[in-house]
Amino acid sequence: MSLSHQQKVYIPKDVRANQYITAEIKVTDALLAHYPDYKTCYQTLSRAIFSLGDQEELYNLHVITNDKLPVVRFHSEAYCFPTAEQLIFFYNPVYHESQTLHTKDDYRARKIRIVFLATGDEIRSHSASFHIKVQSFLAKLMPQLPEKDLTIKVRDHQHISYDLFAKSKGNKETYGYKLRSISHRYKARECPIPEEHGSLCYVTVKLPLSRKLKQAILPEHTSDFTPLYQKLEDAFLQAASAKKLNRIAMVANGLTPLVRNSKFDQVDGTDEVQMLGFDPNIEEQQFIRHWDGDKLVEMVSFTIAAGTKDIKDGGYGRYLNRVEEALKSFAAELPIDKSRDDLIVRFHQHISYQAPQQLLS
Repeated sequence: MSLSHQQKVYIPKDVRANQYITAEIKVTDALLAHYPDYKTCYQTLSRAIFSLGDQEELYNLHVITNDKLPVVRFHSEAYCFPTAEQLIFFYNPVYHESQTLHTKDDYRARKIRIVFLATGDEIRSHSASFHIKVQSFLAKLMPQLPEKDLTIKVRDHQHISYDLFAKSKGNKETYGYKLRSISHRYKARECPIPEEHGSLCYVTVKLPLSRKLKQAILPEHTSDFTPLYQKLEDAFLQAASAKKLNRIAMVANGLTPLVRNSKFDQVDGTDEVQMLGFDPNIEEQQFIRHWDGDKLVEMVSFTIAAGTKDIKDGGYGRYLNRVEEALKSFAAELPIDKSRDDLIVRFHQHISYQAPQQLLS
């Protein structure tokens, strides 16, 4: 196999791409002092944001002033499901547009979070131009705010998702991706990213605990689910270790896994979110497990995070090939019907940075 072939991963043509960017503006006493109350502040700012969004051709825009965490997924219909800690957006970038303020009466937000959902088609190839639009938007928004010197944290989230078993269902067409890092792609398209930026790349897979899977592993009428979780953990660990994938996690406690760089970020969990902290610079195995044999969940989440050395030649294609091989070995140990069951692979790339003043002026 040629070197260039190894650097690419061949993904089903019906892959789904998502991108969203968040801009977090810290709420200070000085900012709030310009308004009679929280509600007036949030409504005034959101009107300015939505008006500017129209001018900048940003058509799916949300302002969050209740400190809930946005989670974005593809869906043929548009929904927003609020939980106590999260706002889960389902939408199709080709069709759906929105301007919504998500707020809470008499609540002082720690930050005002603007969420820009990418729209149109060819999301991945247009990701840099979308980011440039958001930077232009922020450069025009900041002078409109009544308080100067507010800090903005920008986070760009991108993921592609596809069924690992697509070929077994007759979807034979694939497309070769090199999967370059966001900073490499943006540099080639003259989208300025500060040198000081954080980046993360990881894969998540969600395995539904089907009736067939539970019956194959567990004895009847048991209330101890340890053998099921232990079987999954052992098979996952063995498959990942064989491909030298050392930053891995298994979460089966009903919480939403959230990956962070443990070198820079706090990794405390909450009632809904299980934080997973990995250091991409450490080569030793980092295995995080969260499951309880007394508690049966509907879904087990597996995470495989990329390391600094996984981006050889500017692309993650070789890394995702190893991940796919490991996941296929893992699935072979389980009673899974590839022609009927889905195993959705979600390849995530994030970057984050503090918006420098020259970008905002």
